[in-house]
Amino acid sequence: MKSKSNAQAMETEKIPRLLAQLAIPAVVAQIINLLYNIVDRIYIGHIPGVGAAALTGVGLFTPILMLINAFAMLAGSGGAPRAAISMGKKDNKTAEKILGNCFAILMLMAAALTVIFFTFAPQLLTMFGASDKTLPYGVDYARIYILGSIFVLIVMGMNPFITTQGFAKISMMTTVIGAVINIILDPIFIFVFHLGVKGAALATVLSQAVGAIWILRFLSGKKTILHLKKENFKLQKEIILPCLALGISTFVMLSTESILSISFTSSLSRYGGDLAVGAMTIITSVSQLATLPLQGICQGGQPIMSYNYGAGNRDRVKKTFFTQFTVCTIFTGCFWLIMLLFPKMFAGIFSNNTELITYTAWALRIYMAGIFSLGFQVACQQSFMALGQAKVSLLLACLRKLILLIPLIFILPHFIQNKVFAVFLAEPISDILAAIITTSTFFSRLNKILDRKKETFVKTSI
Repeated sequence: MKSKSNAQAMETEKIPRLLAQLAIPAVVAQIINLLYNIVDRIYIGHIPGVGAAALTGVGLFTPILMLINAFAMLAGSGGAPRAAISMGKKDNKTAEKILGNCFAILMLMAAALTVIFFTFAPQLLTMFGASDKTLPYGVDYARIYILGSIFVLIVMGMNPFITTQGFAKISMMTTVIGAVINIILDPIFIFVFHLGVKGAALATVLSQAVGAIWILRFLSGKKTILHLKKENFKLQKEIILPCLALGISTFVMLSTESILSISFTSSLSRYGGDLAVGAMTIITSVSQLATLPLQGICQGGQPIMSYNYGAGNRDRVKKTFFTQFTVCTIFTGCFWLIMLLFPKMFAGIFSNNTELITYTAWALRIYMAGIFSLGFQVACQQSFMALGQAKVSLLLACLRKLILLIPLIFILPHFIQNKVFAVFLAEPISDILAAIITTSTFFSRLNKILDRKKETFVKTSI
C-alpha cells in the first residue's frame, strides 16, 4: 500500500476493517514474541547437566530485561502517538522531528544503560536472589545481552513508528524475523557449539540486530511516510519532552512488572512454599496469553485514533474507540470463561507434575476471576495515550499495579485465614477496581477531550 493511501485510509476506510488490518498483525507479532520467549526458556532448561541452574540464573536477569524494555517504550509508545497526531494535522515535518528526536534519545539511553548494567550486573543479580551456583550463568547471559541492548532499544522503540504510519505488516515482520532467527540460532549455539547460556544470549542479540537493521532500512527507505533524517537527531525539548511525558505511563507499567514479580514471589514463598511459587510461574505465562493480544489490539487502534484526533475527526475517534473497546471486552470475556472451565488444561502445558497441575488449576480460577474486566481497563487506558493525555494515562497506569495490586498482596493475608488464597485474590480485586475507575474516568472525559481538540482545530483552520 502506498504512503498516500495509508493517510487516506485513516480518514475514509471503514473503522472495523481498518482496525483489523492494523491490529491482526500486531496481535500475531505479540503471540510470536510470547512463543519465542517460551521456546528460549525450554532450550536453556534442557542444557545437559546444568539446565535447572542455568534457567534460574537467566531468569534472575528478568528485572533488568524489563527495565531495558521499559526505557525503549518510554520513547516508542510516547513518540508514536505524537507523530500520528502531527500526521493527522498534515504536519509531517513535525512528525519526522519527533521520529528523529526519539531515535536520538534511544541512542543516549542505550549508551547509559549498557555502561550501568554491564558494570553492576553481578551486584544486581545477587540482589535479585542469585546464589553462588546460579550467579555465573546469570552474569554470562546478562553481559552479552546488555552489550546488544542497543538493538533491543531500536527494535522496541522504533517499531511503533512503523505501525503508527499504517504499515502494520512491516511492523509484524520485525518481530517475526527476530523470533525465527532466535529460535533457529538457539539450539545451534547452545547444543552444537556448546556455548550454553552465552549461546542463548548471543542468539538473542543477533536476532535483535537483524530486526534493528530491518527497521532502520525501512525508515530510511522509499516506502515509509516519515523518514529518519540526521538533521532531526538534535534534541529539542519542545519535541522530546511531550513524547517522554506521554510514554511515561508505559514505562511505569513495564518497569513495575519487576516489583510486582518480587511481591508475588516473596509472599507466596512465605505462605505457600515452592508449590505456590511454581504455580505463580505458570500463571504468569498463562496471563500473557491475555495481556499480549490486548496490547496488539490497542496497537492497531492507536494510530487510527491519534491520526483522526489530530485531524479533528471527532466521530471517527469515537467509533474507533468503541470498536476497540468491544473487541477487547469480547476477547477478555471469552478468555475468562475458558480459564474458569479448563484451568487444568493450561496448567498441564507447562508441567506433568500432578500435584502442581492440581494446585495451579485451583490458583488459576482465583487469579483469573476478574480477567474479564481487563479489556475495559486496557482499552480505556491505551486510548488516553492515543489521544495524547499523558498525565491521566500515567495515573491510570500506576493505579492497577502500584496503588492497588502490590499493597493488596501484603494487606489481604492479614484479613483472610487462607493466606495463599488471599495473595491470589489480590489480582481479581485490583483488576475489577482498576477497570471501574479507568472506564468511568475515560467516559466522563472523552467528550471534553474531543471538544477541546475541536475548538483548537477550528481556530487553526481559520
